[in-house]
Amino acid sequence: MIPLAHYLILSGLLFSIGLAGIIIRKNILVVFMCLELMLTAANISLVAFSRAQGTAGLPVYDVQILSLFVTGIAAAEVAIGLALIVALFRARKTVESTALNTLKD
Repeated sequence: MIPLAHYLILSGLLFSIGLAGIIIRKNILVVFMCLELMLTAANISLVAFSRAQGTAGLPVYDVQILSLFVTGIAAAEVAIGLALIVALFRARKTVESTALNTLKD
């Protein structure tokens, strides 16, 4: 069995890679993918703690169901976010965040 610390280290690394991508990158699509990476890291932590706090070798399924809801919300976020990115690209012909400094043309 893999210890809890390994899952938390993996989750922390994924979260920090996502955070660095959001801070460093200027492409909106890459920033969006990094945000999804951060949500995945949070889900890994939730499920890891669920497995660690289980009794008699069985995990706490409430947390895993919560993780499924978070994944469903992330999927809805992807649909809305990509629609907004496509609309911005059609209006401005760019997906660079530095070029999108005003709301009105």
